[in-house]
This record gives sequence, C-alpha cells and structure tokens, in this order.
Amino acid sequence: MTVYFIGAGPGAADLITVRAQRIIAASPVCLYAGSLVPQELLAECPEGARVIDTARLSLDEIVALLIEADAAGQDVARLHSGDPSIFSAVAEQVRRLESAGVAYQVVPGVPAFTAAAASLGRELTVPGVSQSIVLTRVSTLSTAMPEDEDLRSLGRSGATMVVHLGAHRIDQIAEELTENYGRDCPAAVVAFASRPDEIVLRGTLATIADQVKAAGVTKTAVVIVGRVLAAEGFPDSYLYSATRERTTH
Repeated sequence: MTVYFIGAGPGAADLITVRAQRIIAASPVCLYAGSLVPQELLAECPEGARVIDTARLSLDEIVALLIEADAAGQDVARLHSGDPSIFSAVAEQVRRLESAGVAYQVVPGVPAFTAAAASLGRELTVPGVSQSIVLTRVSTLSTAMPEDEDLRSLGRSGATMVVHLGAHRIDQIAEELTENYGRDCPAAVVAFASRPDEIVLRGTLATIADQVKAAGVTKTAVVIVGRVLAAEGFPDSYLYSATRERTTH
C-alpha cells in the first residue's frame, strides 16, 4: 500500500494534476490540511472514504494515521496545499514513514507563487532582467530561518524575490529588500491566489506595505519583488530567435 503526498494546488479546485485527481478518487483514506485545501477536492474521495482534517493534529498523530492505514492495506491520499516540494512539512513525515517501512510517493502540484505570477500576468524570469528566482520566507512563530538566509543576504543577487507567508511582516520585508533593490523596485502581493476571494496588490517597495495594510491582508499571501514585474524593452529570448540554428529532429 502507498501513502501519496499530493500537491493540492494554490486554492482553485481544478488546479491539480490528472494524476492527483485519479489517486484521490481511488484512495479509501484521505488526510487534508484544513482550510488550505479546497473542499471541492474532497468530493473526489470515493464513497465511504475516511476523510480526516489534520489542522488540529500533531505530527505524531498524523503519522500514526498513515501507518495505521498502511497496516490495514489502504492507500492514503495525503493532501497538502501548493506543491509538496516547498514549505509543505512533507520531509518530516517522509522520514518517519521510511523508518516505519511504509511506501510513499510524491505527486507534484501547482505552487502558490506560480499561481500568483499568473494572476499578475507576469513571467518571473525575463531576458536581460532576471533569470533567477529566490523562494524564501521570513521568521515567524514557525521554524526559525537558517543563519545567513535573511532577506538582506538573499537579496544581494538582485534576483526575483518571492516571499511566502510574509504579509504580516510586510514592513520588515520592504525595509530589508530596499537596501539591495531600491525603493522604486516593483513589488506585488497576491493573497488567496486562484481563489474567488483573491486579492492582487501592485506597487513598489516604497508603497506596497501601506497597500497591504489598507487591504487587510495578513495571511495566505505571496510577496513578489523584482524588476521583472514592470520590465519593458527587454531583449527577446534566444529560444525562438530567427538567428538560432535549428535541427529537423
């Protein structure tokens, strides 16, 4: 039997993979991450499935349920918001399942930052402007950030900066990034990306904090900072250049 760690996407129920939908529909046990996973997805669970909200459960309690299902010969659809490879807390579950000899697979999903970029209508890697993306967060009540992964240090490259779960620290984010990006650097905040109640805010590092406060955005938001957000006059990508040599294969 297998535990499937499934990326349930950023919020819209139809932003999941065909593979994820198929696994959910065939799994007799489904564990999902509370309000972060759209309720419409749970309708995909088979009739009679055991559906459990893990929002109030500890890690040990969650893993015990996974091991219990495996012992009963049942596949498990373990739904996480976004994509399991980013800020999902999957690593510690996997470590325990490996120790217990329980098989698992990871099914990728649409991460919040790509849904936010789609809402902004912007590519985050623009030729001649930025070809790198930094995905990070700020220290909160959750796990502390590793040493040297503060925003000032990460911002020295000038790469497109994506800060997850940082809306309530928007003053800190704007202040620390201004040192390397400048007050006039474009910035955006997208809350509840892809959901009906989505909020999209655009400004600069000098103005974005006031917009976030005025909109009452405090959580479930992605902060994006970089010149790519307002890039104009950049060179075309060489990928489709007429001067590029192409083969017939």
